[in-house]
Amino acid sequence: MGESYNFRFSNSVLIAPMLAILLIWTVFWAEVRFGVNFNDFGVYPRTIKGLRGVLFSPFIHGSVEHLYNNTIPLILLLAALFYFYRRNAMVVLLVGFFLSGSLTWLIGRPSYHIGASGIIYVLASFIFFKGVIAKHYRLIALSLAVVFIYGGMLWYIFPIEDGISWEGHLSGFLAGLFLALVLKSDFPKEKKFTWQREDYNEEEDEFMKHFDEEGNFIENMGGADDEGISIKYHYRKGKD
Repeated sequence: MGESYNFRFSNSVLIAPMLAILLIWTVFWAEVRFGVNFNDFGVYPRTIKGLRGVLFSPFIHGSVEHLYNNTIPLILLLAALFYFYRRNAMVVLLVGFFLSGSLTWLIGRPSYHIGASGIIYVLASFIFFKGVIAKHYRLIALSLAVVFIYGGMLWYIFPIEDGISWEGHLSGFLAGLFLALVLKSDFPKEKKFTWQREDYNEEEDEFMKHFDEEGNFIENMGGADDEGISIKYHYRKGKD
């Protein structure tokens, strides 16, 4: 698969983040506008009723601050996913969506778990680990960028702060790692110079033949094509 396919801008790079943000902000606006509370549609672990949260919880947020904190990472990580991993993007998003919600339902505390942070952890985890596995210089750079910007999120997969669904974060992190391991991707091969190839033979390199054993450049190789050829230079003085 060529690099032009893997790392090329497409409409999905903009549409996916915009659609996700539109959905979560519209749901929050509806709560405020009509005075309703959708928290009951969140994930409530190990109950039949709580299973509906697997579908609905990522779109529900408890406050403007909660919504804002998830908006920027969601935009950046979705854009990165659809730009660098376009072939696997929808699989990562959909499977990660259901897998992270299901794991939260299994391991979570008896409380309502809401918010898009689980999806954010899926995206960050997948992008980081997939870049490390791929060993492609661009994807490794992307992995390092994710660590630099969102490395602090790692602490929130542990129960270090009340009121935060660390179970949802941990579930998203594990789901992203799982997807990075099992999904196969066609990455562009790095272009190599002739001298970087494994079958490179220095003695057959036409350029290297212009240097002697001491590294001095040989201007005239004395080839058969040069025999009988003479070059004369005529210098003509310019008029004053």
